[in-house]
Amino acid sequence: MKSILIVFNQANTERIEYMLDVLSIRGFTFWENVQGRGHINGDPHRGTHTWPEMNNAVMTVVDDDKVEDLLLAVRKLDKRNEEVGIRAFVWNIEQMV
Repeated sequence: MKSILIVFNQANTERIEYMLDVLSIRGFTFWENVQGRGHINGDPHRGTHTWPEMNNAVMTVVDDDKVEDLLLAVRKLDKRNEEVGIRAFVWNIEQMV
């Protein structure tokens, strides 16, 4: 099992939910109004007058065989509009209850 955390501009929320549905990924946790800044050249997303954009985040735990399909979908969405910003992070799940 793998956990995937996807952090994305809130403008992509519906696309992310659609992506999860298409890939038959049912379970996830969703956070709204996540603040941050990309590590290479991203602008801050702080919800302020100066930096008005905000991010959202979704985390899901999937079988190993779904990871590449989800990452491919994230890459395609990122290429569609690189200025908007999206990142996905994957790590192993050792146990869960």
